Amino acid sequence: MGTGHGAEAVAPAPVVRMIIGSLPGFAPYSRAFALAPLEFACNMKSVPETPWHRLPPEEVLGLLGANPQQGLEAPEVQARQRSHGPNALPPPKGRGPLLRFLLQFHQVLVHILLVATVIKLAVGAYTDAAVIFGVIFLNAVIGFVQEGKALGALEALARALTTEATVLRGGQRQRIDARALVPGDIVLLASGDKVPADLRLLGVRELRVAEAALTGESLPVEKNADPLAADTVLADRRNMAYSSTLVHYGTATGVVVATGSGTEIGRISQLLAQTDVLATPLTQRITRFSHWLMWAILSLAALTFAVGTFVHGKPLIDMFLAAVALAVAMIPEGLVVVLTITLAIGVSRMARRHAIIRHLPAVETLGSTTVICSDKTGTLTRNEMTVQRLWAGGAGAEVGGVGYAPQGALSRDGQPLPVLPPALHELLRAGLLCNDAVLREDGSGWRIDGDPTEGALIVAARKAGLLEAAEATAQPRLDALPFESQHQYMATLHGGAPPRLYLKGAVEAVLARCSHALAADGSRQPLAADAVHAQVEAMARLGLRVLAFARRSGQGLAHIGHDDVAGGLEFIGLQGMIDPPRAEAVRAVQACHTAGIRVKMITGDHAVTAAAIAAEIGLDPRATRERPPRALSGRELEALDAAAFEAAAADTAVFARVTPEQKLRLVQALQARGEVVAMTGDGVNDAPALKRADIGVAMGITGTEVSKEAAAMVLTDDNFASIEAAVEEGRGVFDNIVKFISWILPTNAGQGLVIIAAILAAQPLPILPVQALWINMTTAVLLGLTLCFEPREAGIMRRPPRRPEAPILNLELVLRIVLVGVMLMVGATVLFHDALARGLSEAEARTIALAVFAVGQSFYLLNMRSLRQSMWRLGLMSNPWIWVGIAAMMGSQLLLTYVPLMNTLFHTAPIAAAEWLPVLAVGLTIYAVIGAEKLLRKTLEARAAKASGGKA
Repeated sequence: MGTGHGAEAVAPAPVVRMIIGSLPGFAPYSRAFALAPLEFACNMKSVPETPWHRLPPEEVLGLLGANPQQGLEAPEVQARQRSHGPNALPPPKGRGPLLRFLLQFHQVLVHILLVATVIKLAVGAYTDAAVIFGVIFLNAVIGFVQEGKALGALEALARALTTEATVLRGGQRQRIDARALVPGDIVLLASGDKVPADLRLLGVRELRVAEAALTGESLPVEKNADPLAADTVLADRRNMAYSSTLVHYGTATGVVVATGSGTEIGRISQLLAQTDVLATPLTQRITRFSHWLMWAILSLAALTFAVGTFVHGKPLIDMFLAAVALAVAMIPEGLVVVLTITLAIGVSRMARRHAIIRHLPAVETLGSTTVICSDKTGTLTRNEMTVQRLWAGGAGAEVGGVGYAPQGALSRDGQPLPVLPPALHELLRAGLLCNDAVLREDGSGWRIDGDPTEGALIVAARKAGLLEAAEATAQPRLDALPFESQHQYMATLHGGAPPRLYLKGAVEAVLARCSHALAADGSRQPLAADAVHAQVEAMARLGLRVLAFARRSGQGLAHIGHDDVAGGLEFIGLQGMIDPPRAEAVRAVQACHTAGIRVKMITGDHAVTAAAIAAEIGLDPRATRERPPRALSGRELEALDAAAFEAAAADTAVFARVTPEQKLRLVQALQARGEVVAMTGDGVNDAPALKRADIGVAMGITGTEVSKEAAAMVLTDDNFASIEAAVEEGRGVFDNIVKFISWILPTNAGQGLVIIAAILAAQPLPILPVQALWINMTTAVLLGLTLCFEPREAGIMRRPPRRPEAPILNLELVLRIVLVGVMLMVGATVLFHDALARGLSEAEARTIALAVFAVGQSFYLLNMRSLRQSMWRLGLMSNPWIWVGIAAMMGSQLLLTYVPLMNTLFHTAPIAAAEWLPVLAVGLTIYAVIGAEKLLRKTLEARAAKASGGKA
C-alpha cells in the first residue's frame, strides 16, 4: 500500500452491497461494514495509487471498507491478512556464511599464492606450501569477520516494525501484535506509542508525533485530520502518521492505509535493498595495484622461464620451479595482513576521538573524502532549543549563551542590560509561568523534561534571574488550557497580586486576541500590529522560531475556558529561538574547508531554518547571517531534470525538506562527478544514502538502529567535529599505508631482480622460494608493522584531498622503490657471488644474501617514517616501535642464521661475524642514498616555489 499520486478509485458501493446482502449469511457483514469485502477487494486494485492525505476521512473509510465505530470483523481480518500478508518487511536475501568465506579467496594476489601452494604440494615442498597457505587463510578469516558485521541493515528495518498496537475489532478495543494489522484496521494512538503502520488520521486530540527518524524534522509535528493538497511533501502531511514514528504527546484515531513493504518505511527498505555498496577508494586502488602487480609478476616469471628453458637449455622442471620462486619472491604476502592491522590501529585511534568504525576500509576512505553531506539537528547543532531574541514594549534584546545551561546575559546593541525594562521582565515571566516543561541538572549536565521550546523559555528566564520556584510561589497556577493544534495557543491562570492569565502561542493566534500592548515601562498602549509583524519577519529571516505572549487580568476567575481568551488581551512581546550551532562544529567546518573538503547540509527541517544555521556555521564562506545561502527544497529538486539535479548537487550547500530518494540521488549525483562522499544521518530515512555513500556516518546517541547498521562509521557524541577528527585520522592512516607499500615493495623487487639476474646469467639462485617467504613475512610483520604506529605528520589537514582516480604510488615513490630494489639486488648478488668465490657453501652464501635484505630494509625503514622529512626532523623516539621492530628483525635473522632447526627448515647455515660487516655497509649506503634523494627533492621544490613567487 503506497502513498503515490494517481487516479481515484471509483467505488461501486450500492450494487456490490446489494449483491453481498442478498447472499445467505452475508447480510450482517453488509450492514456492519461501510463497504462489503468484495467491494473492498474491487477497490483495492486502485488503492495503492491513492493520495490518502488529500482525501477527507469519510472517503478514506469508504475506499478501505472500514467502520470507525466497529472496526473490522474477524472473517474480514483473516481475508485481508491472506491478501496482504503480515505487517512486516520481507526477510533480506543474502549469501550464506560458507559462500561469504570462500569469496574471501577471490582476489588476484590470492589466486597466484594458491597456485604456488598447489605447485609446492605437487613437488613435495610441504613446509613452503604450509607457510604460503597460512598467510592466505589468515587474510580470509579477517575479511570474513569484518564482512559479517556489515549485514544487519535490513534486519534492523524489520525489527523497527515489531511493536504492539491498540485496535478496534468487532467493536472491542484489543491490544495485538502489530504484525497482524491489515489495511482498514482502526488504530488508537496514545502518548508514547510507536506508530504501527501508515495511518490516515481520523480524529486528533493535541497529537504531536516525533518524525525525525523518517523525515528529519527536528521537533515533534502537530497533527490534524484535515485534507491536504495532493502535492504535499511527506514531511508536511499533518493528517498522516507513519510507521515507526513515535507519538510524543496526545491521542488520535487512525485507519491503516498501508502495511509491511507498502509503508513509507517499507519503501525505504526497498531502496536500501536496491542500493549498491560502492568499493572504497582504498579497495579500488588496491585492486588496480593488484592487477598491475599480477601482470608484472606473471610476465617476468614467463620471461625467466622462457630464457632459462630455451636460451640456456635448463631442464623444464627446474625452470618451472625457478619461475614459481620468482612469483613467490615478488608477491608481498604480508601486504594484506599489515594493511588490516594498520586499519585496525586507525579504528582504535578514531574510537578515542568518538568515531566507531564498523568496516575497516572506511578508515582510509575518510582520508579521501572530498564532500561531507551532513545532517543538521544534533550534528551541526546542539539539539537544544535556545532563545536568542526578545522583543517587548517596542524594543528588542539579545540573549547570550547556548543550550539548556542557564548561563548567559541579556544585552541590547552589544551592551549588557543591568536592569530589565518592565516589559521584558513580564515577557520572560510569561514564558516561565505559561509552561509545562522542567529544567533539571544531573551528572551529565542540564536537560529538559518536556517540550524543547518550553524548556528554552525557562532557560531564558533563568538567565535574567527569574526562578521557577519563586515565581510559582508568588503566582501559583490555578488552571490551564493545554496547547491544541486547532487553537495554536496555551493559557494558564495564576493567583497572586494581581491574579494573571497568560497566553502563549503562534503569533497570528495571539495577535488576533489582543486589543492593546504592553509598553516598555509596563503601561498600557495601543497595539501596533504592523510593528509586531515586522519583528516577526526579521526574526524569521534569522531562522528563529517565534512565539508570541499576551496577558489579561485573572480577577474573578477560578477556571478558564477558550471564551476567556477570545479577545481583549494585552500583547506582551515575542521570543525567538533556534537550535544553535555547536561551536566545535563551526571550527570543524572551517578545518574541512582548509583541507579542501566541501560541507553540505541535507536536512528534513525547514529551508529558512537550515539556511540560517548554514550561515552561522559558515558552510558557504560568502554567506552571512543577514544574507544566508540559498536552500533548495525537496519540492524544487523534484522539478529538476537529471542534468540540472546533478549541477544543483554540486553547487548548492543547503538542501531542506528532502525525501529519502532525494538524499540518495544527491549522493549519487556527487559521486557521478567524481566526489568521495561522506554522508551523515540518524533516521530510517537516511539509511539508503548512508549505504550508498563512500562512507556513511550514523549518530550513536540519536541514531536509529537502521541508520547505524547501514553506516560504516558511528559517532558516539553525534558531533560534526568528530567527523573532522576522523578525517584527520583517516589521512594519517593512508599516509602510513603508502609508507608501508613504498617500503615493502623494494624487498619484493630486489628479490625478484636477484632471481631474474641469476636465471639470465645461468647462475645458482641466491634466494630460494622458502627463504623469500621468510624475508617477506618477517620484514613485513616485524619492520613494516611499526610504520602503522607512526604519528600523523604536521599540516596533514592543510593538504587538498587525494583525487579518487590517483594511484597509490606516484612517480616519485615508484622511482624510489626501483632505486632501493636495485641497491638490494646489487648488494645481495655481489655478496652472494663473493662468498662463493671465497669458498663458502651455497647455504652460507644464501644466508648472507638474506641478511642483506633484512639489514637493508631496516635502514630503509628509518628513511620511510616520512615520505619527505628526515628521521631527525621527526624525532628519534617519536615512534619507539621502530627500534623495537628493528631489534626483533635482527633477532629473528640471528635465529635463522645460527639455530640448527632453522638451518634445516630454510636451507641456511651459520656465518662468521666478519661476514656481517659488508652487509651493514649495504644498509648504510641505502640510508645515505635515500636521505640524499629526499634532500635533493626538497631543495629543488623550494627553488621552484621561490621562482614562482612562493606559490607551491
